[in-house]
Amino acid sequence: MTLKLSNNIKFIVSDFDGVFTDGSLYLSENNDIQKKLNFKDIMGVSLILKAGINFGIISGEKSNILNYFKEKFSITEIHGGIRQKGIVLKDIMQRYNLNSSDVLYIGDDINDIPAFDLVDYKIAPKNLNPILQFKVEKLQITENYGGNGAIREIADTLVNLK
Repeated sequence: MTLKLSNNIKFIVSDFDGVFTDGSLYLSENNDIQKKLNFKDIMGVSLILKAGINFGIISGEKSNILNYFKEKFSITEIHGGIRQKGIVLKDIMQRYNLNSSDVLYIGDDINDIPAFDLVDYKIAPKNLNPILQFKVEKLQITENYGGNGAIREIADTLVNLK
């Protein structure tokens, strides 16, 4: 299935766990948490930014990994430990003067529904919680799984529109 997106998208906001990761958590004997990222997805963020599209992350978890994106790409809209993603996304949209057709939201689980409800473009990776297919209108699903190229798939689609 080919993603249907607009070349007028100005801002992409994404969840993190389950989108940039496969949802797995690596826990050491010392309770250190690690997550696996895919360089395809990191390159996808780079391509999105080079295409002139802003990018942000709203994560339910606090993670030092989010600082990687903040530092590598100078992304200012990185929000961790957020339970009410819709409230944060609405604030971003107001501050950047964006309407629902200017924004693409990417998420994989039920806590993303309030954010999905604010935008016209809604995408979930193939490993989404299946409930989303019934709860989110016009949801598109990537061919790739979260943590395995879903962000890159979206980036390639958008870059080909520009």
